[in-house]
Amino acid sequence: MASQQHLEKMQLRQNYRNLWHTDLITTIHRHPLYCCFALWCGPCASYMLRKRALYDDMSRYTCCAGYMPCSGRCGESKCPEFCLCTEVFLCFGNSVASTRFLLQDEFNIQTTKCDNCIIGFMFCLQQIACIFSIVAMIVGSDEIQEASQILSCLADMVFCTVCACMQTQHKVEMDKRDGKFGPQPMAVPPVQQMSRIDQPIPPAAGYPPAAYGQPYPAQGYPPAAYPPPQYPPSGYSS
Repeated sequence: MASQQHLEKMQLRQNYRNLWHTDLITTIHRHPLYCCFALWCGPCASYMLRKRALYDDMSRYTCCAGYMPCSGRCGESKCPEFCLCTEVFLCFGNSVASTRFLLQDEFNIQTTKCDNCIIGFMFCLQQIACIFSIVAMIVGSDEIQEASQILSCLADMVFCTVCACMQTQHKVEMDKRDGKFGPQPMAVPPVQQMSRIDQPIPPAAGYPPAAYGQPYPAQGYPPAAYPPPQYPPSGYSS
Protein backbone atom coordinates (compact mmCIF):
# COMPACT_ATOMS: atom_id res chain seq x y z
CA MET A 1 0.00 0.00 0.00
CA ALA A 2 2.79 2.40 0.92
CA SER A 3 4.76 1.56 -2.22
CA GLN A 4 1.67 2.26 -4.32
CA GLN A 5 1.33 5.67 -2.68
CA HIS A 6 4.98 6.42 -3.42
CA LEU A 7 4.49 5.41 -7.07
CA GLU A 8 1.42 7.62 -7.41
CA LYS A 9 3.30 10.51 -5.84
CA MET A 10 6.20 10.11 -8.25
CA GLN A 11 3.79 10.07 -11.19
CA LEU A 12 2.06 13.17 -9.84
CA ARG A 13 5.36 15.05 -9.81
CA GLN A 14 5.64 14.57 -13.56
CA ASN A 15 2.61 16.84 -13.98
CA TYR A 16 4.09 19.75 -12.04
CA ARG A 17 4.41 22.90 -14.15
CA ASN A 18 7.39 24.73 -12.65
CA LEU A 19 11.06 23.97 -13.34
CA TRP A 20 14.17 24.23 -11.21
CA HIS A 21 15.79 27.63 -11.53
CA THR A 22 19.12 25.92 -12.29
CA ASP A 23 19.50 22.48 -13.81
CA LEU A 24 22.10 19.98 -12.60
CA ILE A 25 24.49 20.53 -15.51
CA THR A 26 24.86 24.29 -15.02
CA THR A 27 25.16 24.36 -11.22
CA ILE A 28 28.91 23.76 -11.25
CA HIS A 29 29.92 26.76 -13.36
CA ARG A 30 27.12 29.05 -12.13
CA HIS A 31 27.65 28.43 -8.40
CA PRO A 32 31.10 26.83 -8.07
CA LEU A 33 31.78 27.89 -4.47
CA TYR A 34 28.66 26.39 -2.97
CA CYS A 35 29.00 23.32 -5.17
CA CYS A 36 32.50 22.75 -3.76
CA PHE A 37 31.17 23.23 -0.23
CA ALA A 38 28.39 20.70 -0.84
CA LEU A 39 30.95 18.28 -2.32
CA TRP A 40 33.45 18.38 0.54
CA CYS A 41 30.96 18.82 3.38
CA GLY A 42 27.77 17.22 2.10
CA PRO A 43 26.14 16.41 5.47
CA CYS A 44 26.62 19.99 6.70
CA ALA A 45 25.03 21.35 3.52
CA SER A 46 22.17 18.85 3.82
CA TYR A 47 21.50 19.88 7.43
CA MET A 48 21.40 23.59 6.63
CA LEU A 49 19.27 23.13 3.51
CA ARG A 50 16.69 20.97 5.28
CA LYS A 51 16.40 23.46 8.12
CA ARG A 52 16.07 26.29 5.64
CA ALA A 53 13.47 24.34 3.64
CA LEU A 54 11.45 24.17 6.87
CA TYR A 55 11.73 27.98 7.21
CA ASP A 56 14.07 27.48 10.21
CA ASP A 57 11.13 26.06 12.18
CA MET A 58 12.30 22.69 13.48
CA SER A 59 8.87 21.95 14.90
CA ARG A 60 7.98 21.07 11.29
CA TYR A 61 10.77 18.50 11.08
CA THR A 62 9.99 14.86 10.35
CA CYS A 63 12.61 12.24 9.60
CA CYS A 64 13.27 12.11 5.84
CA ALA A 65 10.58 14.80 5.41
CA GLY A 66 7.84 12.23 5.89
CA TYR A 67 8.72 10.18 2.79
CA MET A 68 10.12 7.06 4.49
CA PRO A 69 8.46 4.34 6.60
CA CYS A 70 10.50 5.43 9.64
CA SER A 71 9.21 9.00 9.42
CA GLY A 72 7.46 10.16 12.57
CA ARG A 73 8.67 7.14 14.58
CA CYS A 74 12.12 8.34 15.60
CA GLY A 75 11.20 10.77 18.37
CA GLU A 76 11.75 13.80 16.15
CA SER A 77 9.40 16.00 18.18
CA LYS A 78 11.57 15.63 21.31
CA CYS A 79 14.92 16.50 19.75
CA PRO A 80 14.59 17.46 16.06
CA GLU A 81 18.11 18.89 15.75
CA PHE A 82 19.73 15.66 16.93
CA CYS A 83 17.48 13.57 14.68
CA LEU A 84 18.34 15.73 11.68
CA CYS A 85 22.07 15.37 12.42
CA THR A 86 21.62 11.60 12.59
CA GLU A 87 19.71 11.61 9.32
CA VAL A 88 22.23 13.62 7.32
CA PHE A 89 25.21 11.55 8.53
CA LEU A 90 23.72 8.04 8.56
CA CYS A 91 21.23 8.42 5.69
CA PHE A 92 22.89 11.10 3.58
CA GLY A 93 21.38 10.06 0.25
CA ASN A 94 17.88 9.92 1.71
CA SER A 95 18.33 13.31 3.35
CA VAL A 96 19.25 14.94 0.02
CA ALA A 97 16.40 13.21 -1.83
CA SER A 98 13.87 14.09 0.91
CA THR A 99 14.76 17.78 0.78
CA ARG A 100 14.38 17.62 -2.98
CA PHE A 101 10.93 16.01 -2.74
CA LEU A 102 9.93 18.56 -0.12
CA LEU A 103 10.77 21.48 -2.40
CA GLN A 104 9.18 19.81 -5.43
CA ASP A 105 5.89 19.20 -3.63
CA GLU A 106 5.81 22.65 -2.06
CA PHE A 107 6.51 24.60 -5.23
CA ASN A 108 5.17 22.16 -7.85
CA ILE A 109 8.59 21.66 -9.49
CA GLN A 110 9.19 18.89 -11.98
CA THR A 111 12.58 17.38 -12.74
CA THR A 112 13.68 17.73 -16.34
CA LYS A 113 14.48 14.70 -18.50
CA CYS A 114 18.15 15.67 -18.52
CA ASP A 115 18.28 15.75 -14.71
CA ASN A 116 16.44 12.43 -14.57
CA CYS A 117 19.02 10.90 -16.90
CA ILE A 118 21.87 12.12 -14.68
CA ILE A 119 20.22 10.77 -11.53
CA GLY A 120 19.36 7.49 -13.27
CA PHE A 121 22.95 7.09 -14.49
CA MET A 122 24.16 7.56 -10.92
CA PHE A 123 21.86 4.79 -9.65
CA CYS A 124 22.74 2.43 -12.52
CA LEU A 125 26.45 2.88 -11.93
CA GLN A 126 26.01 2.05 -8.25
CA GLN A 127 24.09 -1.11 -9.10
CA ILE A 128 26.71 -2.23 -11.64
CA ALA A 129 29.49 -1.65 -9.10
CA CYS A 130 27.56 -3.70 -6.53
CA ILE A 131 27.05 -6.56 -9.01
CA PHE A 132 30.76 -6.59 -9.91
CA SER A 133 31.69 -6.69 -6.22
CA ILE A 134 29.42 -9.70 -5.65
CA VAL A 135 30.78 -11.51 -8.72
CA ALA A 136 34.37 -10.79 -7.65
CA MET A 137 33.66 -12.17 -4.18
CA ILE A 138 32.15 -15.37 -5.61
CA VAL A 139 34.66 -16.01 -8.40
CA GLY A 140 37.77 -14.84 -6.58
CA SER A 141 39.40 -13.44 -9.73
CA ASP A 142 41.97 -10.70 -9.21
CA GLU A 143 41.02 -9.02 -12.49
CA ILE A 144 37.33 -8.86 -11.60
CA GLN A 145 38.20 -7.69 -8.09
CA GLU A 146 40.29 -4.85 -9.50
CA ALA A 147 37.52 -3.92 -11.96
CA SER A 148 34.96 -3.90 -9.15
CA GLN A 149 37.15 -1.57 -7.07
CA ILE A 150 37.52 0.81 -10.00
CA LEU A 151 33.76 0.76 -10.62
CA SER A 152 33.04 1.32 -6.92
CA CYS A 153 35.40 4.30 -6.83
CA LEU A 154 33.84 5.73 -9.98
CA ALA A 155 30.31 5.19 -8.60
CA ASP A 156 31.24 6.98 -5.36
CA MET A 157 32.70 9.92 -7.27
CA VAL A 158 29.57 10.24 -9.43
CA PHE A 159 27.31 9.94 -6.37
CA CYS A 160 29.14 12.69 -4.46
CA THR A 161 29.24 14.96 -7.50
CA VAL A 162 25.54 14.56 -8.35
CA CYS A 163 24.53 15.07 -4.70
CA ALA A 164 26.60 18.27 -4.57
CA CYS A 165 24.92 19.55 -7.73
CA MET A 166 21.49 18.64 -6.36
CA GLN A 167 22.13 20.47 -3.10
CA THR A 168 23.34 23.51 -5.01
CA GLN A 169 20.14 23.32 -7.05
CA HIS A 170 18.11 23.28 -3.82
CA LYS A 171 20.03 26.25 -2.43
CA VAL A 172 19.42 28.33 -5.54
CA GLU A 173 15.71 27.46 -5.46
CA MET A 174 15.43 28.63 -1.85
CA ASP A 175 17.35 31.80 -2.69
CA LYS A 176 14.63 32.43 -5.25
CA ARG A 177 11.93 31.62 -2.70
CA ASP A 178 13.42 33.97 -0.10
CA GLY A 179 13.70 36.86 -2.54
CA LYS A 180 17.49 37.01 -2.72
CA PHE A 181 17.00 37.58 -6.44
CA GLY A 182 13.91 38.12 -8.53
CA PRO A 183 10.50 38.83 -6.92
CA GLN A 184 9.70 39.48 -3.29
CA PRO A 185 10.05 36.58 -0.80
CA MET A 186 7.10 34.26 -0.41
CA ALA A 187 5.12 34.01 2.80
CA VAL A 188 5.73 31.04 5.08
CA PRO A 189 3.02 28.44 4.40
CA PRO A 190 1.06 26.90 7.28
CA VAL A 191 2.33 23.65 8.70
CA GLN A 192 -0.45 21.59 7.16
CA GLN A 193 0.55 22.79 3.68
CA MET A 194 4.01 21.25 3.87
CA SER A 195 3.32 18.36 1.51
CA ARG A 196 3.84 14.76 2.58
CA ILE A 197 3.54 11.41 0.90
CA ASP A 198 0.10 10.85 2.39
CA GLN A 199 -1.34 13.90 0.63
CA PRO A 200 -2.96 12.81 -2.65
CA ILE A 201 -2.89 16.31 -4.12
CA PRO A 202 -0.07 18.82 -3.62
CA PRO A 203 -0.92 22.05 -1.80
CA ALA A 204 -1.92 25.11 -3.76
CA ALA A 205 1.45 26.72 -3.27
CA GLY A 206 4.35 27.57 -5.51
CA TYR A 207 5.40 30.16 -7.96
CA PRO A 208 2.63 31.84 -9.92
CA PRO A 209 2.40 30.46 -13.44
CA ALA A 210 3.53 32.64 -16.26
CA ALA A 211 0.78 34.29 -18.26
CA TYR A 212 0.88 33.69 -21.97
CA GLY A 213 -1.13 35.24 -24.75
CA GLN A 214 -1.84 38.50 -22.92
CA PRO A 215 -2.79 41.44 -25.14
CA TYR A 216 -0.33 44.27 -25.34
CA PRO A 217 -2.36 46.68 -23.15
CA ALA A 218 -2.07 44.16 -20.29
CA GLN A 219 1.71 44.26 -20.63
CA GLY A 220 2.02 48.00 -20.18
CA TYR A 221 1.81 49.10 -23.80
CA PRO A 222 -1.26 51.33 -24.32
CA PRO A 223 -2.76 51.30 -27.78
CA ALA A 224 -1.52 54.12 -29.93
CA ALA A 225 -4.00 56.99 -30.35
CA TYR A 226 -4.13 58.18 -33.94
CA PRO A 227 -5.53 61.66 -34.75
CA PRO A 228 -8.60 61.82 -36.96
CA PRO A 229 -7.81 62.10 -40.68
CA GLN A 230 -7.58 65.60 -42.10
CA TYR A 231 -9.35 66.23 -45.41
CA PRO A 232 -8.58 69.19 -47.68
CA PRO A 233 -11.28 71.86 -48.01
CA SER A 234 -13.74 71.44 -50.80
CA GLY A 235 -12.68 72.85 -54.13
CA TYR A 236 -9.02 72.25 -53.47
CA SER A 237 -7.16 70.68 -56.39
CA SER A 238 -3.57 69.62 -56.54
